[in-house]
Amino acid sequence: MSIEILSILLLIGMFVVATIQPINMGALAFACTFVLGTVIIGMKATDIFAGFPSDLFLTLVAVTYLFAIAQINGTIDWLVECAVRLVRGHVAWIPWVMFMVAAIITGFGALGPAAVAILAPVALSFAVQYRIHPVMMGLMVIHGAQAGGFSPISVYGGITNQIVAKAGLPLAPTSLFLSSFFFNLAIAVLVFFVFGGARVMKQQSVLSGPLPELHPEGVSASIRGHGGTPAKPLREHAYGTAADTAATFRLTSERISTLIGLTALGIGALVFKFNVGLVAMTVAVALALLSPKTQKAAIDKVSWSTVLLIAGIITYVGVMEKAGTVDYVAHGISSLGMPLLVALLLCFTGAIVSAFASSTALLGAIIPLAVPFLLQGHISAVGVVAAIAISTTIVDTSPFSTNGALVVANAPDDKREKVLRQLLIYSALIAIIGPLVAWLVFVVPGVV
Repeated sequence: MSIEILSILLLIGMFVVATIQPINMGALAFACTFVLGTVIIGMKATDIFAGFPSDLFLTLVAVTYLFAIAQINGTIDWLVECAVRLVRGHVAWIPWVMFMVAAIITGFGALGPAAVAILAPVALSFAVQYRIHPVMMGLMVIHGAQAGGFSPISVYGGITNQIVAKAGLPLAPTSLFLSSFFFNLAIAVLVFFVFGGARVMKQQSVLSGPLPELHPEGVSASIRGHGGTPAKPLREHAYGTAADTAATFRLTSERISTLIGLTALGIGALVFKFNVGLVAMTVAVALALLSPKTQKAAIDKVSWSTVLLIAGIITYVGVMEKAGTVDYVAHGISSLGMPLLVALLLCFTGAIVSAFASSTALLGAIIPLAVPFLLQGHISAVGVVAAIAISTTIVDTSPFSTNGALVVANAPDDKREKVLRQLLIYSALIAIIGPLVAWLVFVVPGVV
């Protein structure tokens, strides 16, 4: 049995075992990384750890740490209250506000993970407060980020357009951007209604009826015990007295410091292109120094099991790449010689691999494989490039990608496992259905 086939079988085995037994898949992945990388291939430990997602690891820990501090000192409640006032109490507007804000941020050049890192914690907090499905809120943020991700001035758009221009293929940056935007918008509409959008729309206003208590006294007391501000019960957002509303809307010194820190995170990541994880950790440490009592409770809120799972899987995929598995599959597909079939299989390859690996890196690897048969002119190059680009990025909802991982890490503690499972199922479905739909919409009509 070849190493490429063995590495694929081991990956499938991880999913099967983790499904049957309550074993963290990340721990299984690290074990398989040792067996495949060291025992079978003979890789050095330094080569194996070169695939460890240090950037993603720090981003997950730093962002969840920072927003845990913001939650404990009441800044998240303050932001939620602002959002309620902004949409005049219409809860159904909030997911679409998140979608559009994410699209605008990435459309002007920010990386998708930077936009998701900033918006997901607030979106998930709002979902908890107002009984919106957390998976829906997370997906609206991610697909919003992907919708703007192929603008001519964005990172994805720049990479794709540069590859196309270098290959001498027809260049259509506006078509690529609009294709991605409307494709993700269509997915967002489906997501909205599949995850309870119709029910949310009936909730005309947060003032329309009594809402349940989502922060029991024990939780509030526990948070207060660490020196933080207890989270406000949901019904108080809708029915609180003037004094309650004034207290929530009051900007304390802690909240002002936190807002300054969050603004610094946004400016650093979006304007100066600083690393999101490094900036978030710096801001979190600064806030912890200003208010040391929030330190212990905030650290406890970091989802270490999620971090282990994602780091393990991505490290294993890195070993698979070094073993040649990805190239083995991709070149096998591109050598078939049937343009329509090759385009479809490349779309599937981009979707499946990107669910575990970097979409940015994969765009630069998958699209060039399509160049030889696109130059023959039997099929629309613009349509194929759009289909491959969309297929490779729509699976960033996967919990093993930065965007999906941020949604899982910021989900409520009691719903995190459920959110993880539902994102896994959703990502599997989108990896199967998405490329097929993109192929039918963008490739098939362009056959000459």
